[in-house]
Amino acid sequence: MPNGSLDKFLFVQLKSLLSWELRFKIIKGVGSGLSYLHEGYKRIVIHRDFKASNMLLDSELNGRLGDFGLAKLYDHGSNPSTTRVMGTLGYLAPELPRTGPATARSDMLSFGALLLKVSRWRRPIEPDEGPEELVLVD
Repeated sequence: MPNGSLDKFLFVQLKSLLSWELRFKIIKGVGSGLSYLHEGYKRIVIHRDFKASNMLLDSELNGRLGDFGLAKLYDHGSNPSTTRVMGTLGYLAPELPRTGPATARSDMLSFGALLLKVSRWRRPIEPDEGPEELVLVD
């Protein structure tokens, strides 16, 4: 992708280029892709590593999903059979280590963390911040 990842664009390149309209366009594209994975395909695809560095930007700054290395595929109506917790801290659903397999809901929580990141210009975990600001989702 010519413009690299959303993460790189947010924190390395000039973030002043990302107006609210452009950020909304990117998020809408990424959200549309996630909706297709969960509902539009004949099977369900759980991404399991939904984060800004896996969201790619094409030449027109349209948001695209990337890096399906941790993704799992299963049939609609069946239970996911993943047993290991995978993903990136700050984007993981807090209950995931206790309750088991990743689901479309855990991908949606990661999408929410991405929305917060894009709207607040903050990384999901900021180690240099105080306890109240350490984890963005909190």
